[in-house]
Amino acid sequence: MRILIVSDTHKSHRNLEQVLERVRPIDMMLHLGDTEGGEDYITALADCPVHIIRGNNDFFSDLPREDEFEAEGHHIFMTHGHSYYVALGEERLKEEARQRGADIVMYGHTHRPSLTREEDLIILNPGSVAYPRQEGRRPSYMIMELDKEGKIDISQEFL
Repeated sequence: MRILIVSDTHKSHRNLEQVLERVRPIDMMLHLGDTEGGEDYITALADCPVHIIRGNNDFFSDLPREDEFEAEGHHIFMTHGHSYYVALGEERLKEEARQRGADIVMYGHTHRPSLTREEDLIILNPGSVAYPRQEGRRPSYMIMELDKEGKIDISQEFL
């Protein structure tokens, strides 16, 4: 299963369109919040199953605040991250993910990509495909590939 992971598009879809052209085919797309009303367009653009959650700038949105689901035997927990104060560190988020039984947790909010692998948990943030804040400020996203044997391959990508 090939999954595109993005976050923090903030109504700017040009880079997301380029990413989708580059990475297709994909089996699923995950958006970690701050679409600012662009969720219908993003869902149509992806042309595959999509999970989108609400971010701190998705005012008046009906999107879920968090999402949990199973994929190829992995328990995935998605959150925007602001409720777990991820700008100050990942500790609260990791604690919550473990309490939920997740082995993969993902968040956005910081606009900075990161990938941490611990013995029982993978923590990832794809950064922002529209408004990056890391050094070099290149739009970023991640591709996660899961196989039926349980292997997880995650690549951090830049436009």
